[in-house]
Amino acid sequence: MNPGNTILLDHGSGGIASQELISQIFLKHLDNSILASLEDSAVMDNHPGKLAFSTDSYVVDPIFFPGGDIGTLAVHGTINDIAMRGARPLCLSLGLILEEGLDLDNLERIIVSIAQCSKTAGVPVVTGDTKVVPRGKCDKIFINTSGIGIVAEGVIVSSAMAQEGDIIILSGSMGDHGITIMTRRAGLSLDGNLASDSAALHELVALLNDTLPPGTLHTLRDPTRGGVATSLNEIAAAAGFAVEIDDQAIPVKNEVRAACEIMGLDPLYLANEGKCLALVAPEQADEALQLMQSTAVGRDAAIIGSLKAGKSGQVTLRTSIGGSRVITPLHGEPLPRIC
Repeated sequence: MNPGNTILLDHGSGGIASQELISQIFLKHLDNSILASLEDSAVMDNHPGKLAFSTDSYVVDPIFFPGGDIGTLAVHGTINDIAMRGARPLCLSLGLILEEGLDLDNLERIIVSIAQCSKTAGVPVVTGDTKVVPRGKCDKIFINTSGIGIVAEGVIVSSAMAQEGDIIILSGSMGDHGITIMTRRAGLSLDGNLASDSAALHELVALLNDTLPPGTLHTLRDPTRGGVATSLNEIAAAAGFAVEIDDQAIPVKNEVRAACEIMGLDPLYLANEGKCLALVAPEQADEALQLMQSTAVGRDAAIIGSLKAGKSGQVTLRTSIGGSRVITPLHGEPLPRIC
């Protein structure tokens, strides 16, 4: 490598330094037979069903935070995007934009996180690319991940499939990731155990798909940027129904609620990186809730509302004092670079 133990422009040249970076960090931790061939693309075996494909980019600041880092977000985020269409994720690509001067130990720490997450999830990184840019042209490291998954025959999950009467289940507490990034960035030290909820949800989704009667799981969404409020507005608009949710039913950790009160934030709009919204036919809602609660990532799942006839696309929150207010999508960006 180099005496300074940092990324050099030479690491992006395609020459010896690039080969050393690939062998000494990337293949060291991400090695599998497909990636190790170092071909220009990965060839996967044929699988029955429909293909699901997604891509996302990650520019979070800071790159390390309680509960994860930019690498865990990249793996979990793309796995979850695939899973939200009812698909079983098969593999990931990994694209890295590295800033000259990035500490190689920090890079390796991120790659270790990526390797651990992909191994635990059973979703390997099978192809990738690295580019190095001069100092000041990016902030340490940007990551792009793409994913491919398989949707089994007969599985149709989308916002447009939501139906009147559907019960809305949130798989866990709101706002953990968003408030963790905000307090970390602001240098705030608060009581409690604030940590990102970054987690892969594909096994939870597979459990729902495999157990519930076909056609009763209608919609899945992961409420990342814009939070639960924005996701529900998007679902309501796509389905053409109104949404009503109960403020007292929505799980929020005490430390998240306290931090939001201090900082003037609404947890409904904060990002989550390990939670999903599931819209299920009413006759299967209790079973779906129990299935979610039987998993580690869904143990705090709760029924928070339902789809109703009414003004198309409108989301209403029933408050603890018996009133109601309209919940609109996020306007502006109160928390930049959260993922």
